[in-house]
Amino acid sequence: MTKANVLFSQDLTRSREGFERQTPSTTIDRILQKLACLDIPAKDHLESYMLHKWRLNHKGRTLYSSFHSIILFLAFLKSLDKSRLEEATKEDLEAFIEHEQDRGLNITTIRTRLACLIAFLHFLIEEEVLPGTLLKKSIKLKLPEALPRAIIPSDVKRLLSVINDTQDRALFLILLRTGMRIGEALSLTVNDLDVRERKIHLFVGEKNSQGRVVYLSDDALFALKRWLRQRDQRKEQVFYTRGHTGLSYSTARMRFKTYLKKARLEGKDYTVHCLRHTFASELLNAGLRLECLQQLLGHQDIEVTRRYARLTDRTREEEYFRAMAIIEQGGIDGTY
Repeated sequence: MTKANVLFSQDLTRSREGFERQTPSTTIDRILQKLACLDIPAKDHLESYMLHKWRLNHKGRTLYSSFHSIILFLAFLKSLDKSRLEEATKEDLEAFIEHEQDRGLNITTIRTRLACLIAFLHFLIEEEVLPGTLLKKSIKLKLPEALPRAIIPSDVKRLLSVINDTQDRALFLILLRTGMRIGEALSLTVNDLDVRERKIHLFVGEKNSQGRVVYLSDDALFALKRWLRQRDQRKEQVFYTRGHTGLSYSTARMRFKTYLKKARLEGKDYTVHCLRHTFASELLNAGLRLECLQQLLGHQDIEVTRRYARLTDRTREEEYFRAMAIIEQGGIDGTY
């Protein structure tokens, strides 16, 4: 990778927040400006692909992720003395993945980059720029199936006890009681709220673009009403900064970390996304059916939702100890 491209990659990483907060139109303009300054193979093909994704109305964050991943591969390809994308082989793709692994990146990040790259190559195959044989055999990464991390009940109480800011309390209680993703909450507008019916309408889901309805518990509804009475009624977004711009991911995460520290929970590796995990785990423990939880979380595949049942299922726990009590009391007869 050339020095110029390394510097570009660092610059793009630093400016990620800017890309995430911009509209797709602004993002595509910046991407094309950046692309014009780069010395990499297949610039024209990448430009066509990014415009294609923009026309499909992909979000700015999605455009950024694809652009960044593809740029890294094209720069890597150039480091192999290949000036044309048509010279790329499956071995080059595997070498790129190994290169990213050697850099110490998380396997999930590498999977995301590989998915972005393969989507780009599929586009060029359909455009008959590249031969279909390039992706004839898939490249698979074995991912650790990590269980979702929920916040234990006593820690939830400690955390909520230190959140005194009206807006922050409304935001984090909504995340905890609805299971919304942080991006979905930060994108909420006043028109998405149905306070009388205790509902929030998510017309476009963040991950799969499928809408759903989530519901407001008593404490979340109370916190939201308090914030709605105080907020600037001229603002369309529900949550915003003091400068009256929408809250960003980094700002929300920074505030969450501040509250964790205030509650003396900073050593437990909790993140904002843990609020969503906590929501799911607590509802399962309270007896909510898995199919209902799937709809509330906005999962397309119920197997994704089923991870929470492996994490914490009180019914399974109770059945285990009931059966074990019979065994320990000698209630099992017969031979094996």
